[in-house]
Amino acid sequence: MDYPVVISALAAAVTAGTPILYAALGEVLCEKSGNLNLGVEGMMLVGAVCGFQAAVLTGNPWMGILAAMLAGGALALIHGFLTITLKASQVVSGLALTIFGTGLSSFIGKKLIGIPAPVKFSKVGFPILEKIPFVGEIFFQQDLLIYISYGIAIMIWIYIYRTNMGLKLKAVGENPAAADSVGISVTKVQYAHVFLGGVLAGMGGAYLSLAYAPSWLENMTAGRGWIAVALVIFALWHPLKAVAGAYIFGGLDILGYRVQTLGITASPFLMKMIPYLFTIGVLIFISARKGIQHTAAPANLGVAYHREER
Repeated sequence: MDYPVVISALAAAVTAGTPILYAALGEVLCEKSGNLNLGVEGMMLVGAVCGFQAAVLTGNPWMGILAAMLAGGALALIHGFLTITLKASQVVSGLALTIFGTGLSSFIGKKLIGIPAPVKFSKVGFPILEKIPFVGEIFFQQDLLIYISYGIAIMIWIYIYRTNMGLKLKAVGENPAAADSVGISVTKVQYAHVFLGGVLAGMGGAYLSLAYAPSWLENMTAGRGWIAVALVIFALWHPLKAVAGAYIFGGLDILGYRVQTLGITASPFLMKMIPYLFTIGVLIFISARKGIQHTAAPANLGVAYHREER
């Protein structure tokens, strides 16, 4: 086995999986509150274009990240208003958000096509940890946004499973009527986590346009938002499992490029299909094992809470 080739492939899988990871972590928070947001693809696209535009205008990549977070969060609040306040169908609202975000990003980014990113996030070694054999070369010789994603995943796990606020979040997702009866504001909890879900989806989009492929292209997410939604199910709504799942999807995403470097002849169209075929396979597998899915999924996921009916 060629050690450098393996290291390079695994490090590339981490890089390719990071935008999916950000979006999936946001969707975990959103769905844990009982709200299903299928607009991840649209929020990622708007985050990508707004982040890139802000970076071009200011010359500061962190301003791009901030703009992407606010843009993703703003779109998520639209979904929140429709589904939490107006009690609209969460499925319909999410699909509409994806369509709207796709069109809006194309409109905003029309003049940005072909403009190279003036600034980008480059790889930088993480002190001390980068020297660890194998592990350090894969996980700690990356860019700052990847290191931040590690921290966010751990913080979300601690928040959900080790804090009082996390307990309230799970209570709202499982039984909002019971949570409401003990004084927990279901509306505030859902709005807060829908917004955070959008913020992280926006960061995932910005990672694409400012680090992974520093530029703006229409529909540059290429279905990664949908993969993130499927990844939440694959990870059984657990943030740390989502990390491993994201890197698996990332590895499948770059598999076509790696195969070509090895001199293996394969259809590029078939290779591009692999992560999406794997996504379909995962959904079929999870759906077939209904006991696992129903045990892991928040009991009230996708159902609007009507306080007067409790």
